[in-house]
Amino acid sequence: MHMDRTSKTSEYLTITQKQRLVELSAQKDDISAVFSTKSERDAFFKEKEKFYREQNRRRIFEVLEQNYRPLLLDVEEILSGWLIREHGFTRVVTPTIITADMLTRMTIGAGHPLAGQVFWIEGNRCLRPMLAPNLYEVMGRLRKITRQPVRIFECGSCFRKESQGAHHLNEFTMLNLVELASVPEGGQMGRLKELACGAMNALNITGYKLITEKSEVYGETLDVVANGEELASGAYGPHPLDDNWQITDTWVGIGFGLERISMAKAGYKSIRRVGRSLNYLDGASLSI
Repeated sequence: MHMDRTSKTSEYLTITQKQRLVELSAQKDDISAVFSTKSERDAFFKEKEKFYREQNRRRIFEVLEQNYRPLLLDVEEILSGWLIREHGFTRVVTPTIITADMLTRMTIGAGHPLAGQVFWIEGNRCLRPMLAPNLYEVMGRLRKITRQPVRIFECGSCFRKESQGAHHLNEFTMLNLVELASVPEGGQMGRLKELACGAMNALNITGYKLITEKSEVYGETLDVVANGEELASGAYGPHPLDDNWQITDTWVGIGFGLERISMAKAGYKSIRRVGRSLNYLDGASLSI
């Protein structure tokens, strides 16, 4: 039996033992346990490591035999279905590789805070750090062709040289929606809130807040925050960026971070458990 933290203590789990329990998604109290002797500590670790390995094993078989896919894909399907069936959005698929000109038109050039996070691959091409440039291009072209309001969205990978912590990934999944020429001037923020709340309701996420924040690209955004994590961020126009894409109508758009949403739904503390990985399957460690 490990000692209560208020008791006189002398031994903690080793760094290696803690890392192993973290990898197996152990409870915080087990990771921070304290002991009177090393033998007591090692016996405790052996018992808990076995317990959490078995817990992860059961989770893996649950995915393989019941769910058949990770939570990340469930989140994508829920949001996609909600947008298509309830709001008449059309899903589009655009290139993952974009040009430097596309970023420049988003004002992301030398000296911009996001410039250092871009993965350049060759010449003036890079892996897209966001979906917005392509959606700007597509919605503008569709507007010219149809002369009707445009409602489109895309879901796909984005890439940024982010800090390697519990809340960021170099490759992450975004779902971005944009609605062009359907919201009257002055009604953009109301529409953003309606779409943001509708999405959270579809995902069965409660306890979130809508917060207005400053943005490096859009100046001001409407963010969806739950348990201190930003799950989505919305913006609207007319906006100074619009001139770079020959956009003259009002628009609203929201970008949803699907890994962040998956974290919120599952109650995980690390985004690596829900991201694209060779080490986890739907939150369960494959190192068992």
